[in-house]
Amino acid sequence: MSHAQAMLPALPPPPEALKRYTFSRLLGRALLGVWLAASVGIFLFIVDSWSVEKFAKYGPSFLSGLRVTVTLVAISIVLGGILSLPIAYGRMTKNKVLSWIAYVYVYFFRGTPLITQLFLVYYGLGSFRPYLEAVGLWSFFKDAWFCALLTFTLNTAAYQAEILRGAIESVPRGQHEGAAALGLPKRIAFFKIILPQAMIVALRPYGNEIILMIKGSAIVAIVTVFDLMGETRRAFSRTYDFQMYLWAAVLYLIMVELLRNLWAWFETRLTRHLKR
Repeated sequence: MSHAQAMLPALPPPPEALKRYTFSRLLGRALLGVWLAASVGIFLFIVDSWSVEKFAKYGPSFLSGLRVTVTLVAISIVLGGILSLPIAYGRMTKNKVLSWIAYVYVYFFRGTPLITQLFLVYYGLGSFRPYLEAVGLWSFFKDAWFCALLTFTLNTAAYQAEILRGAIESVPRGQHEGAAALGLPKRIAFFKIILPQAMIVALRPYGNEIILMIKGSAIVAIVTVFDLMGETRRAFSRTYDFQMYLWAAVLYLIMVELLRNLWAWFETRLTRHLKR
């Protein structure tokens, strides 16, 4: 035994803290129990009411609707991303006219419900059929799928523009000054230095926007687009079996979970140089 150990004997360990069952903890456990019981009940209901005949009859229709949903969301996200570039530029420019136009656009599409925008395009523009026929656009606007695509593109462009603007403005000012000190042109500095850093910041919000678009796409069933929800409504109208909506919910959950994991892997790959 050393001299220090003889002078300073070891203290006994502190007593274990008593776990207090507060109201919040009890409420949380009760809600967790209810959620688990509901999950088990839904699972047992699906197993008990599973019908091979219905699955064989309506399964292909669900897959067809799933393809429509994925196609609609994917195209609108890509087109919205392209459209968001000039909108984000307008939001950041010092030109008051362009800035005001971009602000009004973003304000409208972010401040109004998506279903209202869809009705304005599908039903509202349909009121101008003679004028649309005169300019050759009626073949586009008479199709509910194209109206939904246009609405989703305009809507997600507003959100993506704000995501991009916020990400660009989050890049430290020193990055701009460093590029200018090196004599780099503004265009090269933006695409080689500023934008790559901004995209890392915007990556997770972009993933959230795609997930929101997947879930929000269900409203197109109201305007006779037979996406996943549209096929679900049609199957339910013929069977009156609530299980049809459970199938749709499971498919939406699978889509969202696959995208979430894919996006997390993608983010990890792009940001691996930032981790030590």
